[in-house]
Amino acid sequence: MTATTAHLTRADYEAIARELDAIRDEVAGDLGERDAAYIHRIIRLQRGLEIAGRAMLLASSLPPAWIAGTATLAFAKILENMEIGHNVMHGQWDWMRDSKIHSTTWEWDNVSPAEQWKHSHNFVHHTFTNILGKDNDVGYGILRVTPEQEWHWANIPQPVYNTLLAMFFEYGVALHDLELNKILEGTNDPEETAAKLRAIGRKIRRQWGKDYLAFPLLSGPQFLATLGANFTANVTRNVWAHMVIFCGHFPGDIEVFEEGRLEDETKGEWYVRQLLGSANISGGPFLHLMTGNLSHQIEHHLFPDLPSNRYAEIAPRVRALCEKYDLPYHTGSLAKQVGSTWKKIFRYALPGPRGVVPSPSPKAPAEHPVAA
Repeated sequence: MTATTAHLTRADYEAIARELDAIRDEVAGDLGERDAAYIHRIIRLQRGLEIAGRAMLLASSLPPAWIAGTATLAFAKILENMEIGHNVMHGQWDWMRDSKIHSTTWEWDNVSPAEQWKHSHNFVHHTFTNILGKDNDVGYGILRVTPEQEWHWANIPQPVYNTLLAMFFEYGVALHDLELNKILEGTNDPEETAAKLRAIGRKIRRQWGKDYLAFPLLSGPQFLATLGANFTANVTRNVWAHMVIFCGHFPGDIEVFEEGRLEDETKGEWYVRQLLGSANISGGPFLHLMTGNLSHQIEHHLFPDLPSNRYAEIAPRVRALCEKYDLPYHTGSLAKQVGSTWKKIFRYALPGPRGVVPSPSPKAPAEHPVAA
C-alpha cells in the first residue's frame, strides 16, 4: 500500500480486477478479421518501406537518395521493432495460429535474441513491474531514476550513460537478460551466461552481416555511403525506441515498490501496480503507430497479450476506471514525458533525496465504500 492507494479496500481491489478482467475478456472475444487484416497490412507496409529504402540507397552517393533512403529505412526499422516485433513476441497475434506471425517463431531486426528478450521483458519485467531488486528495467542497471535507489558516485555522469544507451539501445537490450549484476556478484551460472553470450554473438554477426556488409556491397562504389546510412538508420531506431520506452516507465510520479509487496499480491493489486508504474504519451494515430502503441503503456501493462491496435479503444475505459477509484492515470505529450524523464535522470545523478518505499499494510476492511 502506498499513499496513492491508501483509500482502496480489499473490496475495491476485487472490483478493479473484475472490471479489468471484463474489459480483457470482451476484447479478446471480439478479435477477428479486422485485427488480422491490420497486422498483415502493417507487415506489408514495413516490408515495402524497407525495400524502398534499400533501393534508394543503391544510389546513396547522391545526397537526396541518401537522405530519403536513410529516413525510409529508419521508418521501416522502427515499425518492425515497435509495432510488429515487440507485439508479435508478446503473443498478441498468437490467436491467429499463423506460424509466420507467432511469438514462438518471430525473430526481429535487432541484435537482441528473441528468446532472451522474451524472458527479460515478457516474464521478468511484466511480472515484477517496478519492484526494486526484481525488475531490472528500473534504471536498466546503470541509471538512478528514483530516490528509492541508493546513490553512488558513478551516477554523476549518468546523463552521458543515458545518451550512449539511447544511441546503442539494441545492444543494451541484448545484454539485459545476462543480468550483469549477478555476473559482478559471482552468482550467475557461468555455462548459462556463456550460452547467452554465444547467442548474442550469433545475432550480432547476422545483423552486422546484413546491414554493414551485404547491403553496402550491393551498392558497389557507394559502399561507405550505404554503410553510413544503415548505421544512421539503426541509431535513429535505437534513439526512438529508447525515448518511447523511457517515457512509458520513468516520467512524472511513476511509483516503484519494495519486494515485500509481492507477498500474497492479489490480481487486483497486480493491476493497480501496473497502473501506478506506467505512463502514456498523448497523441494521434501516427504517433501511436510509430510507438508500437506503447504510447498506451498503461493499457499495454494491464493487457500485454492483447493486440496493440485495440489499446486506443480500451484507453478511455481504463481512464474512467482510474477516475472511479481515485487512481492516477499518468499521461502527457511526448515533449512533456521526455522532459520529465530527462529531469529525473539529471536530478538523481546527484545524491538525495533518499526515498522510502512503504511496506505493504494490512488489507483494509472490505466494507469501505468504492470510490466514486
